[in-house]
Amino acid sequence: MKAWIVLFFKGFAYAWAGIHYSVKTQRNMKVHVVCSMLAVGLSLWLGINALEWAVLFLTLSGVMTCEMVNTALETTLDRISLEQHPLIRIAKDVSAGAVLIQAVFAVLIGLCLWVPKLILLFTASLR
Repeated sequence: MKAWIVLFFKGFAYAWAGIHYSVKTQRNMKVHVVCSMLAVGLSLWLGINALEWAVLFLTLSGVMTCEMVNTALETTLDRISLEQHPLIRIAKDVSAGAVLIQAVFAVLIGLCLWVPKLILLFTASLR
């Protein structure tokens, strides 16, 4: 039983190492982290409700998770072969495309969350 607990917590250590690696080495992950912090700050300022927070957190975690899967795939493919191969290129491009789709829809979700509140804020300040 004790060994199971140790392995359980080692799993968390490995996961944190992966997150740390991604943030430390991947330029786009750094961009996602900064954008996430700005999104959280704007959401705090606008006073979004609990459901909106849930949507925001799911959206932000989806972008970062997708970026980490992309990094894992690219790293694995580079380990398999550094030579240019059309199938490796397709796999990397599709993975990067998945991140792009997730990021674009994250922006759209952010606009859905914030624009109505910003409109109310600015129209109220004009009165």
